[in-house]
Amino acid sequence: MFWHLIAAIIAAVAGAGIGLLLRSLTRKQLPKWIVPVFAGLGMLAYTIHYEYTWFESTKARLPEGSVVVSSEEGDMLWRPWTMVFPMPLAYTVLDEANTQIQDTDQGRIARFVLYRFEKNHLMSTVKSSGYQMLCSEKVMVRLNEAGQAKVGTLVQLDADAPLYQAVCASERR
Repeated sequence: MFWHLIAAIIAAVAGAGIGLLLRSLTRKQLPKWIVPVFAGLGMLAYTIHYEYTWFESTKARLPEGSVVVSSEEGDMLWRPWTMVFPMPLAYTVLDEANTQIQDTDQGRIARFVLYRFEKNHLMSTVKSSGYQMLCSEKVMVRLNEAGQAKVGTLVQLDADAPLYQAVCASERR
């Protein structure tokens, strides 16, 4: 968060510099208030840029063996530009490198961890949960800390769902 504050201040100084340059190019015919307006526009431009590139920059820093299986975009009333161009709000990552797959008589069973990254203001929050998937049934259940299925967490998946494809359709192990 500290670096975002520094970047916003630099963007404000750059915007104010553009305002001063425009004022000097017009031989001070532009009003003085143009300088703080350009400073504010610089900060706003940086903030909008960060919000729209957050998903790609955090995705690029994921460790090897991580697969993005879903993402969410949305709009917010207090950010009117998101009504036209929805911004990324959250995404879910499969830790494919640590996925445990076992072929049994009932079919393929997989245990894996999903991480959900959510954008909150200028910071990201991460939540992780363990799951077990029965590939032949196309269902998954959430696991508690003891590795047992939680009651009421059964989720039916489509065969073309990215999570199902990443876990069950791959020919590994």
